[in-house]
Amino acid sequence: MKIIGVVLGGGTGSRLKPLTVRRAKPAVPLAGNYRLVDVPISNCINSSIFKIYLLTQYKSASLHHHIQSTYQFDQFSKGFVQLLAAEQTPESKEWFQGTADAVRQSMHYLASSEPDLVVILSGDQLFRIDFQLVIAEHVECNADVTVCTTPVAKSEAADLGIVQVNGNGRIGKFVEKPGLLGLTAELCVPLIEEKYLASMGIYVFNFAALTDLLEKNPGADFGHHIIPEAIHTHRVFSYIFDGYWKDIGTIGSFWQANLELTGSRPRFSLYDADSPIYTRPRFLPPSQIHSCIMKDCLVSEGVTIDAAKISRSVVGLRSVIRSGSTISESIVMGNDFFEPKDGPPSGIPLGIGRNCRIERAIIDKNVRIGDNVSISPYDMEELSTDLYTVRDGIIVIPKGVNLPANTVIGTHSGVGVPA
Repeated sequence: MKIIGVVLGGGTGSRLKPLTVRRAKPAVPLAGNYRLVDVPISNCINSSIFKIYLLTQYKSASLHHHIQSTYQFDQFSKGFVQLLAAEQTPESKEWFQGTADAVRQSMHYLASSEPDLVVILSGDQLFRIDFQLVIAEHVECNADVTVCTTPVAKSEAADLGIVQVNGNGRIGKFVEKPGLLGLTAELCVPLIEEKYLASMGIYVFNFAALTDLLEKNPGADFGHHIIPEAIHTHRVFSYIFDGYWKDIGTIGSFWQANLELTGSRPRFSLYDADSPIYTRPRFLPPSQIHSCIMKDCLVSEGVTIDAAKISRSVVGLRSVIRSGSTISESIVMGNDFFEPKDGPPSGIPLGIGRNCRIERAIIDKNVRIGDNVSISPYDMEELSTDLYTVRDGIIVIPKGVNLPANTVIGTHSGVGVPA
């Protein structure tokens, strides 16, 4: 059986701005070392799916660079990660209008692999799943389409695609983002109070069924158009996944997912030897950590930290954190390069200066923060400026921003780093 994977690169990533102002959503750094796109690609590879297509459209230069630098299969495996950028053709002058439209416009490329099955994945989720188990159930049920689902609480269900299944797992109803008023009792999972089966945005299609659905239904989105229609014309089943799954398409969920990884027993482990998350090697030196107090942190390669206090935070590649600074519940994405010792003409060196205090923040790459800077979102309304954005209770400092010494953004909670 020939199986291919298709990773959806997404649109403008407006819910993740300003992290997506200069890059595609799947290219956003994750957990210090990775990019979001590494998660779906790694799940495919770990499930023995080695022919993978990545559909891209928006701000894709850094994403293309990462893919080409990372996923190079040997010449005997016949595996690949092929980038398919949105393009105008004699048949279509439009860019991708949605998830289904992206696949529809790429079908002639997918068909060249002559697949029997197509696994379609999103580029902004954190999960670990064995697709061979999904495929086995898909085949056993004689399904045309299998929708990967997971039980969620009512508070989460309103903004997800919710399915209703019968006794043998066949989907009888699919409601995309029903809202709280649309979460009727009939959509609840039987015998599990206040739980709903939510679509993970991961699908397995028979290639013939996918071709038929996309030709007959002009809808642009799988959740809004294709799946609800397919329920009436094809055999559509649910595969219930009870492991860790998180949509990290917003600033709040992205921040939360990263910080959950810093715990001693995170629900999602980066240290699974049987099913690792892959990324490219950087050949960086070991990190230097001098006279620091640190608790529950992820620290990447090439980092220099001097006499700082850091708790429940992610410190990314080549980060520089200078003496006397305190960082808590934050993501410091690091830098793309090491700076020469003589420093920049601006006078603000790369990284975080001395005696800074940073709480509940995301510091994007190549940011220069001067001495005695204070960053905290407490008591701040949501807003966006050239220097920072406040969203979901988190302050985001965009890529490449310079914050002069003594800058104060927000007020602090008064909660410090444990000694």
